[in-house]
Amino acid sequence: MLQSPLAKCDNVTYLAITAMSNQPSSIRPSFRRRLDQTGIWLSGLCALHCVATIAIVSGLGVGGQFLLSPEIHRFGLAIALVVAAVAIGWGALRHRQAAPFVVAMMGLTFMGGALAVPHGMQEAVLTIIGVALVSIGHVLNLRHARDCDHGVKA
Repeated sequence: MLQSPLAKCDNVTYLAITAMSNQPSSIRPSFRRRLDQTGIWLSGLCALHCVATIAIVSGLGVGGQFLLSPEIHRFGLAIALVVAAVAIGWGALRHRQAAPFVVAMMGLTFMGGALAVPHGMQEAVLTIIGVALVSIGHVLNLRHARDCDHGVKA
């Protein structure tokens, strides 16, 4: 008897997906993939914001009130938490690999720690380390999900 590649990764997910057969199964993986890609792009934009803020505020002396606003950082962390929780949490349930989750959570911890230090170089370094780790978590999640979709055992 032939088994779907999904069944090789997670029988519970396989059963849940086959039970919802009124929607094409390609919708769910593409949505999960888009969430991971969104997380990677947001991480890159966050790192760009950090570097640009340091350059603009220190080089030109303008924009400090807006670019260094704590609300921007809190909002960014909230968005990162939601995207990572859904994309990486969904992936972890599916492919049963801890690495994407652990790496992304370390990154979110660094990002949260950046909120606790004064604005400046320390905050930028912690944030950039954090977003790099979150981005790596999303990349690992994409790879494990792809392997699971193709029936490759990790």
